[in-house]
Amino acid sequence: MMKKSKRPVKEVMMRAGLVTASAMLLVAGTALAQDKNYPKAKVSFNDFKSLVASVEAHREQRLVNLNTFLKMSKEPGVVVLDTRSDFRFKRIHVKGARHLSFSDFTQDNLRKIIPTFKTSVLIYCNNNFEGNQRDFASKVAIVAMPIDRPRVTPATQFAAQAKPLMMALNIPTYVNLYGYGYCNVYELHELVNVDDSRIAFEGSIVAQPQETNAEQGAPADADKPRR
Repeated sequence: MMKKSKRPVKEVMMRAGLVTASAMLLVAGTALAQDKNYPKAKVSFNDFKSLVASVEAHREQRLVNLNTFLKMSKEPGVVVLDTRSDFRFKRIHVKGARHLSFSDFTQDNLRKIIPTFKTSVLIYCNNNFEGNQRDFASKVAIVAMPIDRPRVTPATQFAAQAKPLMMALNIPTYVNLYGYGYCNVYELHELVNVDDSRIAFEGSIVAQPQETNAEQGAPADADKPRR
């Protein structure tokens, strides 16, 4: 009678041992990961409050109307800054404006757009324009009554009469520019209709003016029907 080999049994035992050891290492690693203490996030509400307190009076003196905004925009070296999304900027923006999405604000990125801390910067946002709610959608938080229409109480009456909250991008833009050291900032302070002839826009949805016959080098009567 042939003697049975014990090799398969040893291999099974070794594999079982390896599986057990791997499981133990996995459990230990998970426990270490759960016990790991990360440092606090790079967030400081106190820094923000302090910055806002400094900015408030500064900004109050640098709110300009459309005529002043347009006049300043033509001065050499002035930067008109649009901090809306890249998508909206490409569709339509104030002619000549530079773009940097607010979410992309860093010292390096701002330095590429604004040459020096003394550079005059003009800002505007959605809440400066009316007549195109698709591309200049007003950022306003309105306190709405619940859908189930609860019983009218003093609390619900006050809620219905609460003043809408203006959530304009201009405010965080101004605060952050100031915080990064760009203090020569001016903000458009009027609600301008997009059809106002004083202001020009450019972008993918802006109709380009057709060239006249003179600009095309054609005779002035080229478009007249021949008899």
